[in-house]
Amino acid sequence: MKNYFLLIALLVNVFVNQLTAQEKMLTTADAAWLNPDLFTENIQQLQWFGDTDSYVFAADKAVIITQAKNDKSDTLCTLDAINTLLTKIEADSTKRIPRFNWLEDETAWFFHKSGLYQYNPQSESIRLITQLPENASNQDVHQNTLNVAYTIDNNLYLAKGNTHIQLTDEPGHNVCGQAVHRNEFGISKGIFWSPDGQKLAFYKMDEHMVTNYPLVNTETRIASLKNERYPMAGMTSHEVKLNIYDLTHESTTILETGEPAEQYLTAVSWHPSGNMIYCAVLNRGQNHLKLNAYDANEGSFIQTLFEETDEQYVEPQFPLYFVPENENEFLWLSERDGFWHIYVYNTNGEQLKQLTQGEWVVTDFLGFDAKSKHVFFTATAESPLERHTYKVNLKSGKMQRITIDTGVHRTIPSKTSNYFLDSYSNLTTPKNIILLNDNAEIQKTLLEAANKLQDYKLGHTQLLTLAAEDKTPLYARMITPPNLDSTKKYPVIVYVYGGPHAQLVTNSWLGGGNFYLNYLAQQGYIVFTLDNRGSANRGADFEQIIHRNLGVIERADQLKGVEYLKTLSFVDTARIGVDGWSYGGFMSMGLKLHHPEIFKTATAGGPVTDWKYYEIMYGERYMDTPDENPEGYETSSLINKADLLEGNLLIIHGTSDPVVVWQQSLAFLQAAIDAGVLVDYFVYPGHEHNIRGANREHLIKKISHYFKENL
Repeated sequence: MKNYFLLIALLVNVFVNQLTAQEKMLTTADAAWLNPDLFTENIQQLQWFGDTDSYVFAADKAVIITQAKNDKSDTLCTLDAINTLLTKIEADSTKRIPRFNWLEDETAWFFHKSGLYQYNPQSESIRLITQLPENASNQDVHQNTLNVAYTIDNNLYLAKGNTHIQLTDEPGHNVCGQAVHRNEFGISKGIFWSPDGQKLAFYKMDEHMVTNYPLVNTETRIASLKNERYPMAGMTSHEVKLNIYDLTHESTTILETGEPAEQYLTAVSWHPSGNMIYCAVLNRGQNHLKLNAYDANEGSFIQTLFEETDEQYVEPQFPLYFVPENENEFLWLSERDGFWHIYVYNTNGEQLKQLTQGEWVVTDFLGFDAKSKHVFFTATAESPLERHTYKVNLKSGKMQRITIDTGVHRTIPSKTSNYFLDSYSNLTTPKNIILLNDNAEIQKTLLEAANKLQDYKLGHTQLLTLAAEDKTPLYARMITPPNLDSTKKYPVIVYVYGGPHAQLVTNSWLGGGNFYLNYLAQQGYIVFTLDNRGSANRGADFEQIIHRNLGVIERADQLKGVEYLKTLSFVDTARIGVDGWSYGGFMSMGLKLHHPEIFKTATAGGPVTDWKYYEIMYGERYMDTPDENPEGYETSSLINKADLLEGNLLIIHGTSDPVVVWQQSLAFLQAAIDAGVLVDYFVYPGHEHNIRGANREHLIKKISHYFKENL
């Protein structure tokens, strides 16, 4: 009998503990991503081991190697062993496994305290390749020679072992070896090694003609000035050249990219021989692209392989991908038929075929198989909400899906193309990592990540399909409060971005949402998000419809979301709010100003209030210049609509924002003052475009408090 009562007590205790656990609430720190305990599990440094069918990963102060074929695992190295080797060459020890970059010869390189090291697990040796200055940045390592190009301030340097060479000596207004054109057009870096490592192409950006924009540092006793070269729409832009440094001859050549100087250079790609280099030259109007070939030794123009034009804009995003073992053919990704697809060209500029086609987009190129018969890529062929990996035969065009389960996948093919490491999530799966074979069959499950939110009292997340005025499908996500009572009425927060190059709603973990949105739902709000026309990964017609008139179509689509919300019996239609940042701030303010009868309260962070204050690369792509499109700029401006403000609007801005400059929201404030309307305003001193770190928790407290008080 005593044991019986002990069992009952134990069961009651377990039930109470489970009930308590399921009542956990997210905190503002959780919502600000400051609690690592909630981060989804992952496998660290998971990658293929050279050109083999073995994969490696870091775990428990060791690197584990596993053969994909037979699942045989072993310890490749340990942290203690690495530190022993570092000590032998009189280098400082490390507290964690270095971030190894494994090469085809099964050696690896890694950075440690500004030093570049090479590690050979077979010979159990580590050697120092070069020691970089502590203030070096933009490091770019050539994989075969292990020479390193890097920048200090605005100049470019080269490290060949212990020899360091300064390649440029430019005044402050010239920037060398860094990303240009404000990272548009797929540009993420400014250094491009030739395949053999004997030449180094780099951007040189002359900004002396660009107006200095003053950013103020208020942390000094007397506030100090930091100038940012910021070309606003319609104003003079910077001028970019592409230079090539020849390591053998120790000389620099400038590519003859021609006039006018105000043009964009992107898609920089080397021919496998290293004797030619390719560059996509895009006019300032961004509607005419030429893919040009240049002599890499002399810098002279060779030929234009082809041209692309579009009434709205051409926006290159990818380099050339040469077919291995065939230096006369390459792949080019283009949106020319309305969707991003893969085309095969020869080096004479002849299009051999369109390799993929359909009303879906290729989102990433993953490489070729070992025999150069197939191409691997990621695409939305199943659904715009998902990403799957496919292979397509270069000759026949026959396409096969590699990934299996629904969701958003990130896949790494092995060099042999016999196996694939596939990481994915979906609405109910935080993260799974599996090993697939070349028949698209699961070989092994490497990780089934636990749901770190299983003990939390979360609302229900669902994905919806609505329709725009022209019947275009629009995808949305709705998070309802925990324990929703359909007989009650709940306020709504519409969380919006709505601009180009973003997709907020996907069939991924939390539906593409985050802790912040689930935190708001826990506070009793229905949280609704819709990807309107103009957002990403839906094709040119969907994305380009906003051209020259930003905000109009986007708002119309968002109102379709509101129409849906109003059909729900548990929605309090008198208490609808809207929240957004950057383009989302522009959208949030626009929705509030144009539709005060719908949106009771709005919060807008880092908002664009007038596109004439935005930079030219992005601004002119979507709006043209103010002189070319005065009506569009007038219509899209929020400053001239400040007098329409009714109700509650909170604007938030970082005072050192170099993306959406502080002037944007200050100009709206002045217009509100002139119109005699009241607006709430808050700044984060010294912060740039995003409020990061510990202050992000403060931001979430500020926004949630504002909705609590006013919605």
